[in-house]
Amino acid sequence: MDIINITYIWMLIALIVFPINLVYKAPYGKHSTKKWGKSIDNKTGWTLMELPALLTCPLTYFTIVEEINLSIVFIILWITHYFNRTIIYPLRIKTKGKKIPIAIVASAFFFNMVNGFFNGYFLTLVQFESISHMYLILGLIIFIIGFYINISSDNILIKLRTKQKGYVIPKGKLFNYVSCPNFFGEIIEWLGFAIMTLNPGSLSFLIWTICNLIPRSIAHHKWYQDNFENYPKKRKAVVPYFL
Repeated sequence: MDIINITYIWMLIALIVFPINLVYKAPYGKHSTKKWGKSIDNKTGWTLMELPALLTCPLTYFTIVEEINLSIVFIILWITHYFNRTIIYPLRIKTKGKKIPIAIVASAFFFNMVNGFFNGYFLTLVQFESISHMYLILGLIIFIIGFYINISSDNILIKLRTKQKGYVIPKGKLFNYVSCPNFFGEIIEWLGFAIMTLNPGSLSFLIWTICNLIPRSIAHHKWYQDNFENYPKKRKAVVPYFL
């Protein structure tokens, strides 16, 4: 079986996991539980589970590619996103005393390693010069918009945790429209990436991102509604005015 067929199977698994994620919430953050066994420090766990994505994609790319070409731009975008998620974000979050189950860290580690490999491999096959300028420009614009939404939304949450003890209702920017604009931004990012690169690896990662983050957003949205009587009724979960 070749790697393209394996990638399509990986996409199918994401679609199977999607309804499961709608029912069962990953037990960390707002949905923490001790039922999933031993836990480790939240910041350490976050770094460990994101690290394979930061390393595997560029390592795969530079191991396979015979001659560096303009497709390295996509690797730079990937590293930019995951350097923030793996190194900068854990250093900034105020989650002292919070834990994350080792089982969750291990599953995310595997997930990020597989997706990092697929993206690194298929990016070696991308012929930058043959991609339509329209797709490149459109994809890059969408990626940058998504990255900005993701970072600016994280900034609001981090400031809230700095000023408040416990959870409060986030406000400002896209938080006025959805409960999880940080997740919305990440989905937008990888949509832009898939448009730019047009390969099975980036498509599979977009599908996995959607299948993981939409259920997570819905769970967060319900948590806010259950815990705050004055939670804005017009606010959606992840997509403004829609979902």
